[in-house]
Amino acid sequence: MAFAETFKALSDPARRQILELLKEGPMSAGEIGAHFEMTGATMSYHLKILKKADLVFESREKNFIYYQLNASVLEEILLWITSLRDEVKEEGTAGETGGRLTEGRQAQEKEREPKAGVPDSGENS
Repeated sequence: MAFAETFKALSDPARRQILELLKEGPMSAGEIGAHFEMTGATMSYHLKILKKADLVFESREKNFIYYQLNASVLEEILLWITSLRDEVKEEGTAGETGGRLTEGRQAQEKEREPKAGVPDSGENS
């Protein structure tokens, strides 16, 4: 799977909204377009990007094209993100960072330290 294509497709709020609509089931381009204030050409462009990223399927029925959500691509992304998160957790618990804190964790720890000259209010006790 090409993650770049998928993330590009997901980066646009209108395309994310289209995916939200398609959670309810297959819809024609006209049915999808009724929820937006955009031209047919713009809607067609967004659907093309979603198809290219394999986030939607299209099927023809008589004179209509229906679009439906392809949840398997989203599941693949979630699995990948989960595996990243799990690897980070394992590294943190295994001590592979050598006791160093990431910049974000350093900032969090610093915020928790009492300020010099400011009495502790006892909130954290």
